[in-house]
Amino acid sequence: MPSLVIDFLIVFFAIYAAMLGVYFATGFTMIAINNRFPERRIQKHRDGMKRVREEILASLRALATSSVLLSAGFFAQLQGWVLFQPLALSWWSFPLMFVVCLVLFDAWFYWGHRILHLPALYKWHVPHHRSIAPTVWSNDSSTTIDTLIEHGFYLVVWFVLPVPALSVFALRLFDQISGMVGHSGFEYFASKSSRWPSPMICTTFHDLHHSQFHYNYGNFFSFWDRVCGTVHPKYDSLVHEMETTGEIPDTEQTKVAKSAA
Repeated sequence: MPSLVIDFLIVFFAIYAAMLGVYFATGFTMIAINNRFPERRIQKHRDGMKRVREEILASLRALATSSVLLSAGFFAQLQGWVLFQPLALSWWSFPLMFVVCLVLFDAWFYWGHRILHLPALYKWHVPHHRSIAPTVWSNDSSTTIDTLIEHGFYLVVWFVLPVPALSVFALRLFDQISGMVGHSGFEYFASKSSRWPSPMICTTFHDLHHSQFHYNYGNFFSFWDRVCGTVHPKYDSLVHEMETTGEIPDTEQTKVAKSAA
């Protein structure tokens, strides 16, 4: 077997093992926290945990696909097959490129997610939406095509930006943990910082996407949803209510007319 192939496989298996470690560590940690605070459940009358086995099996495949993308981009940078050599890792290059990648990935995810809701591609995304009440295990419960579209950024970014590897790995770690918390089905972060005029979001943001399908496509921020008119009309008021009362309202009462996908 050629040495380049062996070298790539070493990189892939190391990244995949790390992703699995983060997936299960985050998952079991969130389950333990959620069990202590059952009153924080967002969808009061649905139990998403019935699909856990199916979600975990799908996640193992999706995380492998995501790890291939990340490994291929990183390996290409190591071999010098990129447009720009990475910036030297420093106190300023790491956070700068992390923020740049964070903002770009959020845009990539939003538009990739919107595309997946088009009729021609929705069949590749619908398995993820079978988790109407998402759980911490739902984040990566996706098909291969779904993962390739939403996580293609982790392949492309290495070729077009002078990114230090640590900035991309840190983004992938943040994306994994925040995504699992965002799918957990329990709200802990509703505050002024997660509603207008802040671009930040809380768990309820993505939970509404799963329960009502046609709103809140963003990943880290609400920016693109607000610009494109796809933010849930009652999202900000829900957050304000949680902020004011300290209680989680029943989101089944937030049904609104279907918007364009």
